Amino acid sequence: MIPQRTATSSTLTLHVNDTAHTVTVDHRATLLDVLREQLDLTGSKKGCDHGQCGACTVLLEGRRANSCLLLAVAHDGAHLTTVEGLGDEERPHPLQQAFHERDAFQCGYCTPGQIVSGVGMLCEAAEGHPSHATRREELQRATGAPAELDRDEIRERMSGNLCRCGAYPHIVEAIEDVREHVGGGTDHASRRTEEVTA
Repeated sequence: MIPQRTATSSTLTLHVNDTAHTVTVDHRATLLDVLREQLDLTGSKKGCDHGQCGACTVLLEGRRANSCLLLAVAHDGAHLTTVEGLGDEERPHPLQQAFHERDAFQCGYCTPGQIVSGVGMLCEAAEGHPSHATRREELQRATGAPAELDRDEIRERMSGNLCRCGAYPHIVEAIEDVREHVGGGTDHASRRTEEVTA
């Protein structure tokens, strides 16, 4: 199908949670707007709408992104994963289960973004990407081996996701619970990340 364009809108295809969606979007619409208003995927939340709170975090081509800052029209053909694509009630993602077991939320508004960001962060760490908190001796080794995720690393890597309820200690604990199991290619999101980036 040839994309249709007008002065103010375009038709494009987004691959969201392994499903292709062809939508006509206003050129000013963000990915967050399209996910929530056109695709009825309301797990990604509109918090600050300025890329500062992380409530809208999605995985874009396997990497974390604030969907409120990205114009949809610039992402024709992109692959996205939202919190709805990580798991469901019958088969939750390990991090979703850990959040539940650790009571890592209160109001729950930021929780979808926290979970998606956590999954993305664990995959980044598994690929050896350093953070601002990575110790100098680890940076000097620069082997590409998985990053060691102590509490300081987890806090730094999750610092773009805010929780006004202050559930941070339990969020860190939930991520600690799954850090050995997520990001190594054995979970649903990691498999999708490998497929997208291959």
